[in-house]
Amino acid sequence: MLAEFMGTALMIVFGVGVHCSEVLKGTKYRGSGHIFAITTWGFGITVSLFIFGNVCINPAMVLAQCLLGNIAWSLFIPYSVAEVLGGVVGAVIVWIMYADHFKASQDEISPITIRNLFCTAPAIRNLPRNFFVEFFDTFIFIASILAISEIKTPGIVPIGVGLLVWAIGMGLGGPTGFAMNLARDMGPRIAHAILPIKNKADNDWQYGIIVPGIAPFVGAAAAALFMHGFFNIG
Repeated sequence: MLAEFMGTALMIVFGVGVHCSEVLKGTKYRGSGHIFAITTWGFGITVSLFIFGNVCINPAMVLAQCLLGNIAWSLFIPYSVAEVLGGVVGAVIVWIMYADHFKASQDEISPITIRNLFCTAPAIRNLPRNFFVEFFDTFIFIASILAISEIKTPGIVPIGVGLLVWAIGMGLGGPTGFAMNLARDMGPRIAHAILPIKNKADNDWQYGIIVPGIAPFVGAAAAALFMHGFFNIG
């Protein structure tokens, strides 16, 4: 549980951190663009997996592993809670690091843009389609990780997962920001809600619960059943 907590926190430090670095006023890398951000997400997840080893850092992956019999069902909620809390702490750390830049950006950057540094939001709001996007992104994500994990070469899983995140972000991330992970979205969303940010936008809990909250679980369950049924992975 501690590894899940710290691994998720580190992933969020890299991920939310790169969004702050790319958007906030006065940073050295402002305006670097989506390739800069998505690459950092991928590399950040790789680093987290190298440090903390065989961790899920994603409640959707915990569900998949429970369905496959690799993690006891009694650990599903504790692991998921640890990961969400890790997401909260990681986002708070980033806010502390970029506090001066948040302050400098108050009158220039909209409250919604500030919120979206922490959590995902749709490019075009259409909840059924947004749900499908996150479902399908997560299906590809979890199924691919299960396949990559079958390769026993040391170090291949962290590198493979990082490249996978990079590819999904580039190819499938445009509509919703490709959360694929309750902890990645809900943890920083909670942090945004509790942090003393001025002129704070609404946290859009409806979207957060339905799309990056529920859809990844459905995608992960489908991926686990598909990979076990067709490839006997489990």
